[in-house]
Amino acid sequence: MPLCQATCRKNAGFALILVIVLAGLSTLMNAQDEHPPKAELFLGYQWLNPGGNIPNGTDAFGNPLAFKLPSMAKGVGISFAYNFTKYMALEGDYGGNWSDTANENTFTLGPKVTWRGEGVNFFAHTLLGANHLGPKTGIYNTTGLGAILGGGMDLKIWKSVSFRLFEADYVYGHFNFANVVPLDGDPHLRRPTFNGARLRSGLVLNFGGAPQIPPVAACSIDRSEVLVGEPLHVTVAPSGFNPKHTLKYDWSSTGGKIEGKETGATIDTAGAAPGSYAATARVSDPKVKKGGEASCTSNFTVKPLNPPQISCSANPGTVEVGTASTITCTCTSPDNATVTVGNWTSSAGSIAGSGNSATLTTTGASAGAATVNATCTDSRGLTASTTNTVTVNNPPPPPPPVVDKALEARLALHSVYFVTAKPTEKEPNAGLVKSQEQTLVSLAADFKKYLEAKPDAHLTLEGHADVRGSVPYNQALSERRVARVKSVLIENGVPEANLATKAFGKQSNLTADEVKAAVEQNPELTKEERARVLRNMKTIIWASNRRVDVTLNAAGQTSETSVRQYPFNAADSLTLIGGREAERKAAAAKKGAKAPAKKK
Repeated sequence: MPLCQATCRKNAGFALILVIVLAGLSTLMNAQDEHPPKAELFLGYQWLNPGGNIPNGTDAFGNPLAFKLPSMAKGVGISFAYNFTKYMALEGDYGGNWSDTANENTFTLGPKVTWRGEGVNFFAHTLLGANHLGPKTGIYNTTGLGAILGGGMDLKIWKSVSFRLFEADYVYGHFNFANVVPLDGDPHLRRPTFNGARLRSGLVLNFGGAPQIPPVAACSIDRSEVLVGEPLHVTVAPSGFNPKHTLKYDWSSTGGKIEGKETGATIDTAGAAPGSYAATARVSDPKVKKGGEASCTSNFTVKPLNPPQISCSANPGTVEVGTASTITCTCTSPDNATVTVGNWTSSAGSIAGSGNSATLTTTGASAGAATVNATCTDSRGLTASTTNTVTVNNPPPPPPPVVDKALEARLALHSVYFVTAKPTEKEPNAGLVKSQEQTLVSLAADFKKYLEAKPDAHLTLEGHADVRGSVPYNQALSERRVARVKSVLIENGVPEANLATKAFGKQSNLTADEVKAAVEQNPELTKEERARVLRNMKTIIWASNRRVDVTLNAAGQTSETSVRQYPFNAADSLTLIGGREAERKAAAAKKGAKAPAKKK
């Protein structure tokens, strides 16, 4: 009995130490598995030392003798644990061992605590249930109270399978042999307590559980666009890694020179060609062989250096020789660099500038275009130039004399009328009656005055003849009439250079309707005279076409053609058409008077 008690105490002490060791491992482990399986099934080998005595035989007095059960090398262990959390589980356990002297089976249930690490799990459990003992010494089988206290270590092979490197448990059993050991017999043999120990090893099958989320990395860059030579800073933020592990950071870039230190890197773009590039961060956990890596990328664009931009304007853009113009320039940098305007030059005159403006002085310059140049320079030495043109004109000539409005009103042009078939070749100055000659004298005086204001003005004289006569005859006749009018004007001081002539013969004659309309609108005729004229329309039509029209032409002014109004009220109109009404009556009263023959 003293030997049994010593063994029992030793086994109990071993189990207690095992629990304390397993509990202390929780503070030594690097990390916990965040995604444990939902259930775990253990299947493996089990070795058992029962740690107790059973009755076997009797002494000389008939008292039962104690027999210490030996270790049982044949055995199997099965357990099933359902994980409520990553730490706590409810475990059901079966253990069975067999030997030549006895069989022992345990059926227990209880809590299990697991400390989950990377590649290894440590656990401890406390189980209560039944312990069934089947001796082979001729005594009956018995089932008593059983308990398991212990723990072990599992090595992860892959997600679904682990290897239980060892499991060491204290096995408690309490049995009743009262039917074999009398009441006055050994109490420790009548109701023995087993303080056993068992060892296990085998496979653990893992079921269910959330899938493991791979680690990720997020990159960010301080600017997505930079100019050549400007630096960039990129950072990476890893997540899903073991926070207690030291991570490794590798930086790379498709453009520029990148230098990284842990979660940050600097990119030097000096010398980089303009274009789009990407910076990549690769984060890895050296302690994790599979799935312990993540990477991310940040894109950036390197833009070329942009030269400054300049534009200038002149005020005024057109000046006279001797006056000044102000040139104002606007200079900007697309890259926001500091800019200055200078290097002012001009192809004419002289220019002096300060800041963004300059003054062009045109004293002594010739008329024409003065080209002004200016240059904009930024703080990086990049330049841009522009030109602006100022038109330099000579001073305008003095204004022409002002045309006398009264003179313009008085310069009313009237057609000049000739008698029939005049002038002739022999008498080129004949056929111009006194009233018509006076019209030309007044016209000459007014036109000479008009030329003082508008020296480029001229008169066009257009000769006509009535329809009687041949075409050649009428053409020559109209030419002589034009020549006569021209000579009268020249005799009265009109420059020949300001006169032009045209002869139409009997072309462009006034029609009967046109002559009738002129007669009806003539304010100089009385009602009686107008009626007489209308009764003699053929003669009036002929007389109305024996004329020279006068047209005034002047630059900047609409041409004015003479008024074709027959001079019925002229004192010498009798010569043209037979006289006025009163004169015709007096002439008719004379006896023996004969009308003159008509001439063409």
